Amino acid sequence: MSMISSAYAQAAGGAAGGDMFGAFLPLILIFVVFYFLLIRPQQKKQKAHQQKLSAVRRGDKIITGGGFYGTVTKIISDTEIQVEIAEGVKVKVASATIMDVLSKTEPANDAAPAAEEKKSGLGGLFGKKKD
Repeated sequence: MSMISSAYAQAAGGAAGGDMFGAFLPLILIFVVFYFLLIRPQQKKQKAHQQKLSAVRRGDKIITGGGFYGTVTKIISDTEIQVEIAEGVKVKVASATIMDVLSKTEPANDAAPAAEEKKSGLGGLFGKKKD
């Protein structure tokens, strides 16, 4: 009888190392699922928001975190922007408080006239200009 109980004890002790990995496997899988379903999409969203904020320029229509709609009149620094929220009412806001850019202005450069000369429709495919 003592031989059976000692053999059972050895088998249970030897499996404890494998059981430890088996016990942590569900926790590891839960972390992986959380990473791909929650953490990674949030990081992508934050990165896209930062890119949108860095592209804000004069004339853009924005909405602030406080719910104010306005037009950017001046970029003071990387952290401050002057916004006109009503006729003649200009306020300084922290650029981090901008929630969304509602409409963007086109950059002022020489590419604008070239865009107007673009050909459209089937005539554009065959080299005819639209009159």
